Amino acid sequence: MSLADAFHGRNVLVTGGLGFLGSNLAIRLVRYGARVTLLDSLVPQFGGSFFNIAPVRDAVVLNISDMRDANSLDILVQGRDYIFNLAGQVSHGDSMRDPQLDLAVNCVSTMNLVEACRKHNPDARLLYTSTRQVYGRPQSLPVNEDHPTVPIDVNGINKLAAEYYHLLYHGTYGIRSTVLRLTNTFGPRQQIRSNRQGFATVFLRQALRGETVGLYGGGRQVRDFNYVDDVVGAMLLAITTPACLGKVFNLGSEHAYSLVEFVEVLGKFCKFKSESVPFPDDKKIIDIGDYFGDFSRFRAATGWTPQVDLEEGLERTVAFYREHKEVYWQ
Repeated sequence: MSLADAFHGRNVLVTGGLGFLGSNLAIRLVRYGARVTLLDSLVPQFGGSFFNIAPVRDAVVLNISDMRDANSLDILVQGRDYIFNLAGQVSHGDSMRDPQLDLAVNCVSTMNLVEACRKHNPDARLLYTSTRQVYGRPQSLPVNEDHPTVPIDVNGINKLAAEYYHLLYHGTYGIRSTVLRLTNTFGPRQQIRSNRQGFATVFLRQALRGETVGLYGGGRQVRDFNYVDDVVGAMLLAITTPACLGKVFNLGSEHAYSLVEFVEVLGKFCKFKSESVPFPDDKKIIDIGDYFGDFSRFRAATGWTPQVDLEEGLERTVAFYREHKEVYWQ
């Protein structure tokens, strides 16, 4: 069965539906004929935007509410075939500055969701998007799912806890869940006005504006990257593949790049300069060094492999932001 067949006519709830991942997922789901409800709290710093869903605004149901309120979830989960739990606080720096907010948004909200499913829709399938940050500083590369989880910031701890809520309710109550640990996802509809969603968004904004891109410590750190369309495909496969239920999987790429190399590729599409700058103390203490993940288990379970390489992905991304500069970065 194709993914389009799997989702056609199905009732789908996407938390964080106005954000980067949620909006791109919603557009794909609508194309596949799903009946889509988007839940978003529109907390300003989290990146949700009505413009993100402009292509499908009339084809989705939008609910503006906060997952920290358990009462709204009790109603929203009912009748859903699939629930994509994408909402969350993703800034590592913000998690250190305001750990209570990170705890509430990533842990309390997730607990409310799985509890609502236990009480009102135990047959739903759930997908939770976690982060490579749960591993902390890699002890070996590439990082596979057996690597110790030793987070070095509050966000990594809370995302790991949220994973376990999903897995616990899967094992104890049969709330069928899958966890995907994402790496550096980039592409259209990402919030790039601030520095809250990773270095790639900062580099993109600076490059689009023709500003000097600052590379901490010379930019020698190595990372892997996934274009958002590939990540959307991975999420759809993960939630529909029986072999993925109750398990945790890494995403990743065939190739890893230093930040210098990332900037060199970006330079093919934007005119800007770059320079090495000292690591700020608040960022240095939560930097994980080199990271690239081993996604072979997910590929074996689903057949997924990234289709869009870094150069093509950045070309598409730059074109999107240039077309919509008044909305995202000007």
